[in-house]
Amino acid sequence: MVATATVENATRRGRGGRPQRREGTAQVKGVPYIQRNIPTYDILSEENLQKIERTADRILAEVGIEFRDDPAAIDHWKRAGAKVDGLLVRFEPAMLNEIVSTAPAQFTQFARNPANNVEIGGNNVVFSPAYGSPFVMDLDKGRRYGTIEDFRNFIKLAQSSPWLHHSGGTICEPVDVPVNKRHLDMVYSHIKYSDRAFMGSITAEERAEDSIDMARILFGADFVDKNCVILGNVNVNSPLVWDGTMTRSLRAYARANQAAVIVPFILGGAMGPVTNAGAIAQSYAETLAGCALTQLERKGAPVIFGNFLSSMSLRSGSPTFGTPEPAIGSMVIGQLARRLKLPLRCAGNFSNSKLPDGQAVQEGLMSMLSAIHCGANFILHSAGFLDGLLAMSYEKFVMDADLCGALHSYLAGVTVDDNTLAMDAFLQVGPGSHFLGCDHTMRNYQTAFWDSTLSDNEPFEKWSGEGGSTDIATRANRQWKKMLAEYEAPPLDEAIDEALCDYVERRKAGMADAWY
Repeated sequence: MVATATVENATRRGRGGRPQRREGTAQVKGVPYIQRNIPTYDILSEENLQKIERTADRILAEVGIEFRDDPAAIDHWKRAGAKVDGLLVRFEPAMLNEIVSTAPAQFTQFARNPANNVEIGGNNVVFSPAYGSPFVMDLDKGRRYGTIEDFRNFIKLAQSSPWLHHSGGTICEPVDVPVNKRHLDMVYSHIKYSDRAFMGSITAEERAEDSIDMARILFGADFVDKNCVILGNVNVNSPLVWDGTMTRSLRAYARANQAAVIVPFILGGAMGPVTNAGAIAQSYAETLAGCALTQLERKGAPVIFGNFLSSMSLRSGSPTFGTPEPAIGSMVIGQLARRLKLPLRCAGNFSNSKLPDGQAVQEGLMSMLSAIHCGANFILHSAGFLDGLLAMSYEKFVMDADLCGALHSYLAGVTVDDNTLAMDAFLQVGPGSHFLGCDHTMRNYQTAFWDSTLSDNEPFEKWSGEGGSTDIATRANRQWKKMLAEYEAPPLDEAIDEALCDYVERRKAGMADAWY
């Protein structure tokens, strides 16, 4: 593996504990991932969970799923005993459940800095930036198409945030780079500008293979064959279609023993029923089929059970995000994934707002808390999501990262011991006095409460005077610029860097530019 400087992590109560905040420090280092100390929120009874599972079984057995443009996938299903009629595949009840039982319930994704390895599954939570936006925006330049410079900026911001754990994948589309070549620049940028775990391309099988080959250069081929070092986020073409572009990429990751994140995108009323239970059953069926295909390609390959439920405005047909029905649906998806014993990717910081404003916060928090309480292990779209995922916002990115910091404390739960019960403070202070200067407060004040770097908690007079009457978006604008100005690239072995650059140049030279 690559030898890199180890990141100094702050003193903490376990991996999920509240990081130590010391007086006078400019930035607090976070933890590589969170170990949740609060339970998941299970909302459906056993009877109702079984109803959803039986409905999914009926969808799989009576309606089936089409697998298009991937004969190898069809061959896998034939050998597994599914009923194949051309492109349509039907499955007997419990068949897919048995196939996915070989996938690990938890796995490590290795980062080039071992201090930043993440555990995916179990009680672990990993925050990753938003993914896939063609546009970027900020308060200075407005909304515009993303570039490779923007892409690298967001990697640097994620690397600089103590509250994110993962570098992400296609944080924005760098449209100034040809479509067939941009994956090379994106994967190289993740490796160059971050020492955290990252995601690769899935837009074509050969691009998935390129991503994995670059990971092999970084980690070594033998290490990659035995360990997960890269993720690929693949989407179902809902309703009930897996197209060849996705299944070929899915199989490429599984074949290399790398993790595919299997995600349907169900827009209620368009790609799925308007009713939550029906959409959940559809999502379960589609995801289960994709997860099973990874195991047919390579038994024991890591896979993440993903979900993306959304609603729509039935007046206009526009997608809506951060609404209550998909949020509560995520709770049920969490219950179903735990029954399968698979790691879960679910929900995120979703919003339809076109600005980093109150709507963005309201919708984002509704969705993000559903991810927290449903037991999601890998939370893609944790930071930056605006305009229904059409735009990555610089200001929203640091606002969301700040919220992720608060969620570290939220997920730490309540510690109950002699210190936190504070009996010595009660004895010292007594009735009618205050706790501000007592010994217990002085021992604990640096770690007691979450301390936002963006929120303004000053009196109105100070906020409106020397504070300049700024709102949080304005403060976030200043903060992301400061973070980029102070960013320092993590060290990367020169020989590996040269080998990666050589690979990228050779691959680019071997194909003409394609812009669509």
